[in-house]
Amino acid sequence: MKKTDILIVGSGCAALYFALQVPENRKVMLITKADFESSDSYLAQGGICMLRDEADYQSYFEDTMRAGHNENDPVSVDIMIRSSQDVIRDLIGYGVRFARDEKGALAFTREGAHSRKRILFHEDITGKEITSHLMEAVRRLPNVTMMEYTTMVDIVTDENSHGASKHQKEDAAGRCRGAVVRYPDGKLGIIEADYTIFATGGIGGLYSHSTNFRQLTGDAVAIALKHGIATEHVNYIQVHPTTFYSGHEEDRSFLISESVRGEGAKLYGKNMQRFTNELLPRDLLTQEILKQMKKDGTKFVWEDLRTIPHEELLRHFPNIVQHCAENGYDVTKECIPVVPAQHYFMGGVKVNHESGTSMPHLYAVGECACNGVHGKNRLASNSLLESLVFAKRAARDMMNHYEGIRDSMPDVSLAEYRDLLSVERRYAAMIRKEIEAEGGPSSVRIAYRDKFAAEPGAEAV
Repeated sequence: MKKTDILIVGSGCAALYFALQVPENRKVMLITKADFESSDSYLAQGGICMLRDEADYQSYFEDTMRAGHNENDPVSVDIMIRSSQDVIRDLIGYGVRFARDEKGALAFTREGAHSRKRILFHEDITGKEITSHLMEAVRRLPNVTMMEYTTMVDIVTDENSHGASKHQKEDAAGRCRGAVVRYPDGKLGIIEADYTIFATGGIGGLYSHSTNFRQLTGDAVAIALKHGIATEHVNYIQVHPTTFYSGHEEDRSFLISESVRGEGAKLYGKNMQRFTNELLPRDLLTQEILKQMKKDGTKFVWEDLRTIPHEELLRHFPNIVQHCAENGYDVTKECIPVVPAQHYFMGGVKVNHESGTSMPHLYAVGECACNGVHGKNRLASNSLLESLVFAKRAARDMMNHYEGIRDSMPDVSLAEYRDLLSVERRYAAMIRKEIEAEGGPSSVRIAYRDKFAAEPGAEAV
């Protein structure tokens, strides 16, 4: 058994930023399911929002609420917006290189459903730029131990609350005492911790077509459901309208950024006719694309990036240009095929405004958490900001109320975790069941991967 003060499960921007807020007298262990760079934070292309000035506040607030169908928690939205400038200052301090104009001032772009330009970016790899600098800073911390290919398969609690339902009780029994993990060599073990932080990302790995890394299968959400920890809006699943079309369903879908359409890219059906407003919110645009695909009898629609000035296209979107070229398309001369794919998860483990869950000594941050910022549909480029804002609040809340646990650890049998595939399928089934119990996906349905379908080869139910 290993022991630490704080256990962080995940290696995306929320996990890393949280670790950077912890004082060096607290031992931190950070584990991640794959390698450190395989988090969706690295994949974010478009950028990160920032409140430009007080005059922008109401517009930013209303844009976020409107995109979320006014199901957002307005307090959470206010916290995120008002905290944005502080977070951006931190990121610049860690060396993040946001684009600048000719005068050296921060440059801003606009994406779908934003009423003005308020998005900071670094080329079309903003997520990688932010997360890699946070990673460098965390690696320098003497109090943080980092472990790759180490999977959380369950949590350890004071009391066995398996089978409890969030619909029956809001407060889960007992305290979180750490996690059961599978190490790189396949052996199982326990990590004891005073506090545990879920930062496990989304659920895209459950789906045949998703922009997420394939190992992100909603582990925190399934474990929360298993232990009666409150969850919220597990059926709120966002589909990105434009990903590069691939006929191989096990490929991670390559995202064609919202910013491309913000800078003027157009969408066409098979007869090269425009069929929609390209700056609609993502869920509405996805519906329009799917309707056009059905009308045309095609598996994709066309996106035209030639409408973007040539120099701007190469400067702002070099990785999109390169990916398309590697797959046989010259975006300066021809349209590219795009298709909707599962992209983001607005629901998750229910948390308060300090990222605390209904189980004592357990926090959740990032995409696996639901604090109500996004409502029913995430506004473009709010995800990185939301993750960072509420990770920082979680760390401050934890440090302000830190309470070490001196009780002996409960006995835990590891037998039920030995069959990894069985555990994965059981957890996937829990999430599918909860999605359907809440009325089915809030957006369009995307088929599950075969290994996580109800039966081998089955479609999403």
